[in-house]
Amino acid sequence: MARPILTLTTDFGLADHYVGAMKGVILGICPQAQIVDISHEVRPFAISEGAYVVAQAWPCFPKKTVHVVVVDPGVGTARRPILMEAAGQYFVAPDNGVLSMIYAREKHKIRLISNQKYFRKTVSQTFHGRDIFAPVAAHVAAGEPPSRMGKLIQDYLRPAFEKPQRTGKRTWLGRILKIDRFGNIVTNFQADEFPDLERREFALSLGPRQVTVMAHNYNECGPGEPFAIWGSAGYLEISVGQASAAKAIGCEAGAAVELAVW
Repeated sequence: MARPILTLTTDFGLADHYVGAMKGVILGICPQAQIVDISHEVRPFAISEGAYVVAQAWPCFPKKTVHVVVVDPGVGTARRPILMEAAGQYFVAPDNGVLSMIYAREKHKIRLISNQKYFRKTVSQTFHGRDIFAPVAAHVAAGEPPSRMGKLIQDYLRPAFEKPQRTGKRTWLGRILKIDRFGNIVTNFQADEFPDLERREFALSLGPRQVTVMAHNYNECGPGEPFAIWGSAGYLEISVGQASAAKAIGCEAGAAVELAVW
């Protein structure tokens, strides 16, 4: 029998004990698990960035993979833990929209995690990643039916951060979803929403800076020149030749981006 795969995506970083503690809990319940780190460098509390990161990674995994996603600024509050089944895979996360880029596109069902039998014996108010999400995911990976974790719900959160808002006949207001380690600025403008952008005149505005050039690869424009490019995830990115666009432009994830098309 193949060893179960379990992935982790968090904003915990690796300087503290948090990730190691979660792995220890998982292996204590499902010692045969193969644990894959997707990322622990999601910007702290950045739910939209966590949603983007896991949404790009999960399709690369085989069916029955269990994904744990912990970007959870509401830990200890009334926010709920949930278990989602989609495309033959399982996702354990807080009900704060961090799974929204997946359930917006995939047929799914979501359960409220309520069966405390599958929690750690003592549940802290500040570390549900260790005490709820990790053990529940490990039990599912070990073969426990998701139905035992809790009842199906329909009132889970559906945030709108993924979609740009139309502000005029030819203008849209979007957001920066993520800045990757190369300084590329990933916006929430999707290729399938703007399929002819390469053939149109356009301007992407970030504060006082405008980008009006579209490239097909990262080397097409000269060093230091800003340009737009459709990234591998299908989102419009802003880049600078051989440099960090985020530093050159001076922006952060979550900032507004305006797109005008003629």
